[in-house]
Amino acid sequence: MSLFRSIATVGGFTMLSRVTGLMREMMIAHFMGAGAIADAFFVAFRFPNLFRSLFAEGAFNAAFVPLFTGKLAEGEAQARSFAEQALAVMALTLGIFVALVELAMPWAVYALAPGFSDVAGKLQLATEFSRICFPYLLFISLTSLQAGVLNSLGRFAAAAGTPVLLNLVAMAGLWALNPYTQTPGHALAWGTFAAGVAQFSWLVFSVRKAGMPLRVVRPRLSPEVKLLGRRIVPGAIGAGVYQVNLVINTMIASTVANGAVSYLNYADRVNQLPLGVVGIAIGTALLPLLSRQLKAGEFEAARESQNRAMEFALLMTLPAAAALMVLAEPVIRVLFQRGSFGAAETAATADALVAFAIGLPAYVLVKVLAPAFFAREDTRTPVKVAGATMALNVALNLALIGPLAHVGMALSTALAAWFNVVALAVILARRGFFSMDARLLSRGPRIVLAAAAMAGALWAAKAWAWPWAVHTWQALAVVSALVTIGLVVFAMAAHVLGAARAGEVKAMMRRRK
Repeated sequence: MSLFRSIATVGGFTMLSRVTGLMREMMIAHFMGAGAIADAFFVAFRFPNLFRSLFAEGAFNAAFVPLFTGKLAEGEAQARSFAEQALAVMALTLGIFVALVELAMPWAVYALAPGFSDVAGKLQLATEFSRICFPYLLFISLTSLQAGVLNSLGRFAAAAGTPVLLNLVAMAGLWALNPYTQTPGHALAWGTFAAGVAQFSWLVFSVRKAGMPLRVVRPRLSPEVKLLGRRIVPGAIGAGVYQVNLVINTMIASTVANGAVSYLNYADRVNQLPLGVVGIAIGTALLPLLSRQLKAGEFEAARESQNRAMEFALLMTLPAAAALMVLAEPVIRVLFQRGSFGAAETAATADALVAFAIGLPAYVLVKVLAPAFFAREDTRTPVKVAGATMALNVALNLALIGPLAHVGMALSTALAAWFNVVALAVILARRGFFSMDARLLSRGPRIVLAAAAMAGALWAAKAWAWPWAVHTWQALAVVSALVTIGLVVFAMAAHVLGAARAGEVKAMMRRRK
């Protein structure tokens, strides 16, 4: 399967997961608004997601996929044995870790959100929600291992569809359990727990269907598992730098004002739509491909894959970032302004979205550059860059929180992401592992111009049409029209400027023979 067809497969399912994720956030906004209960749940859900991003999806995949791909070259039996041992050791290790954190949960939540102690009952709520949600880490981590197996086999659809289960089961839990629980947050926490079980069960079935069933074996630290562990530890921060930056924002936001955590979460959820669809798809499809090409000595093919992935990333994210910055307030109003979520919450969330969107292309470009290290089994270099990135993020947070409040925290994350991109690109270039080819150097500026033309058209159309959007149905109609205008203008500008051709996009999607 070609790189771009793989990206499209993962991207399509990720788009569905992001759409259902937005539906989940809309339900949360309706039931909880942006007050203490919402803040408490978002911190509780951030807790397992932090460790998932660091050790399961990020660093684990970066270390596991190249090793598993190498084992596949030796034979299916060797690859299955390695995956089973990794699964057993991961289950035991995370089971112990989850139990210990459950016991220490009040102190752990206080460390993540120290400002909650200033509001009566808020820290207790966050602790209760966290104790319900945290076992999700165990299930989603085991799910991630099975996803790595499927991705290495070139089967992307089943794994890419698992986040849809999270959103659907969580929404069902919120709707069904809310009448019987103390708060809507309790209902959603139990829905999240059930979603982890559903995701794990779905991939157990999927790996069996793919002909790679993983048996339950006795945990054993084989040489391969030890090597996997050594590569996970330094890659944890490097692969999860975006999540770590968001956690730092959460810690500081908890001290700013009631609702700041929720503003950042809702804005990030909208920003995650293009980020998840493009970034996760590229990272998921590119790493196995680069691993195979480099192991086969196809260095020029690897360079071509990375250039085309970067071109595709710019083509998707630059117009998305421009559109989000221009349409932040209309989009947030249409998505969330109802029930407990009012006009003040819309304005505060929209300001955060503009700041997050500045870094949108950078978040995705990191997904293009990092696999070049991981495919070469180098997990140490990204962690060094990530350490510098996090230090910069903290410094910017402290500098911008005074004048810009929660918006300064979103902006610091965006600026730190651009620093991460530049640092990774410079290191790869100096080592001779990456250089932009003539096509990328030609297309990049043209994509920027096409996105700028689209932003100008959207700004003019919004200035004329948005004042007429008084009622919800009018706002929805105007936003739909503006999105359509943006797509049409960017497509025309990209074609006229030579940033992209329809025939080339179709050719990218064809299977390689």
